[in-house]
Amino acid sequence: MDLEQIIYHLVLHGGNARAEAYEALDAAERGDFEAAEAHLEKADEEFYEGHKYQNMLTQGEQSQTPNFLVIHAQDQLMTALAEKNLIKRMINLYKRIHDLEKKCN
Repeated sequence: MDLEQIIYHLVLHGGNARAEAYEALDAAERGDFEAAEAHLEKADEEFYEGHKYQNMLTQGEQSQTPNFLVIHAQDQLMTALAEKNLIKRMINLYKRIHDLEKKCN
């Protein structure tokens, strides 16, 4: 696989992971925690798929010197991971709020 294809897959799967994580957050805001969990699972799948391509870079399958596009693509994937982890914590907060609201009503 050439470098451009690896870059494409890093950005693609990083973007998909981020989108699924935000879909999970939207579902949690609506109180639909089952859908939120399903979106988080999809986000994890997308991240791990992207991570396979990142491994191609770090394990030497590509001998080219990293360039701006490689750095940008890896940043996209790692930012998606950071956002996904933060969103998981936010969903837990939404669950707690939802449970407290149920107790108050």
